[in-house]
Amino acid sequence: MKTFTAIAERDPDTKFYVGYVSGFPGAHSQGETLNELQENLREVIEILLEELSLQTR
Repeated sequence: MKTFTAIAERDPDTKFYVGYVSGFPGAHSQGETLNELQENLREVIEILLEELSLQTR
């Protein structure tokens, strides 16, 4: 299992949390709570890693 570090902040206008993984193009998402943001980022990273795996075959 790989570990990634995400940068998260709260948008003052929408009150949503937005986050991204630095150095990982496309790895960004948002959520109403930090838990939702974490889950959304986890799903995005899984999809991106799967796509990278398919491209290198």
